[in-house]
Amino acid sequence: MKAALISDFLLSRIERPEGRADTSRTSPLNVQVYRLTREAILSGVFEPGLRLPSSRDLAKELRVSRNTILYAYEQLFAEGYLETRAGSGTFVADTVPDQITPPQSKPTESFSTSHGLSGRGRKLVASPSESYSKWGAFRTGAPDVTEFPKKVWMRLQNKVWSRSDPELLTYAPRGGHMPLREEIAHYLQISRSVNCDAGQVIITSGTQQSIDLIMKLMGRGGDTVWLEDPAYWGSRSMLSTFDLDVVPVPVDEQGMQIQTQSDRPPRFIFVTPSHQYPLGTVMSLIRRRELLQYAARNQAWIVEDDYDSEFRYGTRPLASLQGLDEHGSVLYMGTFSKTMFPGLRIGFLVVPKALSEQFAMGLSELYRGGQVFNQAILTEFMRGGHFGSHVRRMRMLYSERLNVLHMAIGKHFGDYASIIDGEAGLHLTLGLPNHCNDRAISEQAKVEGIMCRPLSAYYANPDHGRRGLLLGYSCVPTEQIEPAFDRLARIIKRHW
Repeated sequence: MKAALISDFLLSRIERPEGRADTSRTSPLNVQVYRLTREAILSGVFEPGLRLPSSRDLAKELRVSRNTILYAYEQLFAEGYLETRAGSGTFVADTVPDQITPPQSKPTESFSTSHGLSGRGRKLVASPSESYSKWGAFRTGAPDVTEFPKKVWMRLQNKVWSRSDPELLTYAPRGGHMPLREEIAHYLQISRSVNCDAGQVIITSGTQQSIDLIMKLMGRGGDTVWLEDPAYWGSRSMLSTFDLDVVPVPVDEQGMQIQTQSDRPPRFIFVTPSHQYPLGTVMSLIRRRELLQYAARNQAWIVEDDYDSEFRYGTRPLASLQGLDEHGSVLYMGTFSKTMFPGLRIGFLVVPKALSEQFAMGLSELYRGGQVFNQAILTEFMRGGHFGSHVRRMRMLYSERLNVLHMAIGKHFGDYASIIDGEAGLHLTLGLPNHCNDRAISEQAKVEGIMCRPLSAYYANPDHGRRGLLLGYSCVPTEQIEPAFDRLARIIKRHW
């Protein structure tokens, strides 16, 4: 424990006579200070060598007389719990007279069972999808943070600090830091043909919060939601926390097959048209127009997750769905987790102009967001051209790593390899024969220190899902890709 917290520890546990109806059952304050300090030493809360406040300072902090503290200290000195060091003060002794085991609270099983997690909560945590590894072969969705221009970021950080603007250390304003919203709007207009102004850009902490905000402001109990099948686990997990009828809609090489569920009009349609997750396919222009027309006819909202559209290798991306929308039915989500670094926790949501003020207010009311300081640094990063330069440099690096992974796969499987659209994003999907157990391969690879997600796990019904492995290459040093895949290939061949 930090020395500065000692008085807080004692103050929160002392029982004062004026606070109790039956004052005869309250121990004297000097006895309480002695007992609380002794128990803290024996239980290890006050560790050996910890410097205690002087009797005068502690008395002032606890609002008791100095004699109260002197009594407690003298008793602890006499019993060997405290010691003095010449010119330094009072310390917890390096060795104490005896040891006790602190009491452990043990709630009854009936209380834990009947008042614990809800059915929805149990379902959410039963199958966690978060990766056990945040780095290395073949972790998906993780940028190479070692290549991030830290010196540039630190210089801009110092620049922002030098402003001495107290607003940067408070709660975020409605909708987020306006200069950043302006930079994002400008960037999206140029790079993704998004039709918006700064007022329509809502700063969030990422995709999950964007979905949460949409559902809390627009969702109604029992709403039907179309979700791509297979789909991003984060979207599926977040939607499962609401009272929704989530309908899995199959995906083919052109995108979501809306005709398979056209007789069940939804209120929300979640899609990843620029780079379908996890298959990587691009929704065709024809399918995009069909989806927009269907949504307009049925008054459905399209939620477009444009999660890593910056990383395409050799082909130009189609314009965003939002940019093609003529009816104001698209909510557009993005994040800086892939282009910058995941720990930044800054994402954004572009909403129709008619909803912009409500979403800005809703964000503030629900989350009381912060991170204004980081939002200001990111503003400078984008304004100075560093963001564009960084994305271009990383695109070249990831393209090189993708080529190395392609060659490693070809070396082991040749024409038998089925690579599902591996020309964009931060991962490729290696298709496997239907008799292969991709989940077993994934578990065995984990033992070997290799992370590869099974494709079947992304389907609403994994047992009937397509077999394959998601192989992230962005956060694997180039020279480690081939040897890592050599190890993975040996495992795959045992199941081929």
